Amino acid sequence: MFKRQYSKIVFLLFIAGAINYLDRAAFSVAMPYIKAHLGLNPVEIGFILSSFFFGYALFNFVGGYLSDRYGPGKVFAIAMVSWSLFCGLTGVAFNYVILFIIRVLFGMSEGPMGTTVNKTVSNWVPLSKRVRAVGIANAGNPLGGAIAGPIVGLIAVMWSWRISFFIMMCLGFIWTFFWLKAFTDHPRDNPHASKTEVEEYENSILDQASHDSEAQTLPLKEYLKKPMILATAMAFFAINYILYFFLTWFPSYLSMSRGLNIQQLSIASSIPWIIGSIGMALGGVACDILYKKTNNLILSRKAILVVALILSSLCLIFSAYVQSLVGAVVMMALGIFFMYLAAAAPWALVADNVSSRNVGSVGGFIHLIANTAGVIAPILTGFIVQYTGNFIAAFILTGVIGVIGALCVALFVRVSPLMESAEKSPT
Repeated sequence: MFKRQYSKIVFLLFIAGAINYLDRAAFSVAMPYIKAHLGLNPVEIGFILSSFFFGYALFNFVGGYLSDRYGPGKVFAIAMVSWSLFCGLTGVAFNYVILFIIRVLFGMSEGPMGTTVNKTVSNWVPLSKRVRAVGIANAGNPLGGAIAGPIVGLIAVMWSWRISFFIMMCLGFIWTFFWLKAFTDHPRDNPHASKTEVEEYENSILDQASHDSEAQTLPLKEYLKKPMILATAMAFFAINYILYFFLTWFPSYLSMSRGLNIQQLSIASSIPWIIGSIGMALGGVACDILYKKTNNLILSRKAILVVALILSSLCLIFSAYVQSLVGAVVMMALGIFFMYLAAAAPWALVADNVSSRNVGSVGGFIHLIANTAGVIAPILTGFIVQYTGNFIAAFILTGVIGVIGALCVALFVRVSPLMESAEKSPT
């Protein structure tokens, strides 16, 4: 099935992403039950939905540093075991405070995933195929979100919403077993890697050294001052604001504004995730195709990011005024499709312009900025719903933030003279 060991690694990353978002989305799908059990109002729901991201945003940066220092293999295994454990404990929370604490710890445990995936791909996949590999690996995220609704809905009806979190805990433990059997930090250390893969890895080290010189090897603090890095972080913030608004509040929106029960909302909420998984898989492919046509790395990433993010934002703004349930789900599905189409580009911009020794740390910084959206979006949406009585302003605000993120990239992401000369030089 897999001709290359790195294909197995990317497949495991795909499954990890599915488990990751299955765990996250399940909580939002179960929120109508949790709301009734604990007697929560919209503001309290917003804080509970944000609690995950208090720990998650901080540990994005910590995870990037740890994967640079200790290697992605150990970091990923520890993270998966930890977040699976806290996912299981979610099912035994009996009051607001305990649930809040468990979700913060759950978020801390999941924090290293994004940057560790990127580090793994950088270590294993040839430079020319990395954007596509990241897109495929991350396509597991919306797939996990898609299956969360039906799984939690079915288990909640048959047994209890609490049981679903124990089942997801076991899935994480099983994945870790296969990860430890298949993965090493580099192909040269892996007994299952072919001679060709090892040779490609050695050649990629030379390519990366050349790429690092083109990307300007600078101290970490200098990268964090560059307008292009900050603009990329803002675009990623906008992408995540859209994502986390949808992830945390869309099931409750279907319940509160559209009157759906748990069985109905579990199906309706899964549709945008399914469409989104297609967008995620196509995002990296679109960047690669545009690069082949333009021979311009920055332009290929920038164009996909700006256009897709603006289209996603417009879909969300239109969602605020759609009257029918079908129309709302369709517009949200298109918004998530375009959001995920843009999602691979920020990482590609970092990988193209940051030296390999700092890519984990810089990526962690960008994930830290981006994932503060996970803290802000659920809380702010909760206040909006509490004090307006509907979701219209929340949809519009989310779309406006997306447009701002796209404009940041359009205005501040530029081809540096060094990169421009490298792209124009004959190969």
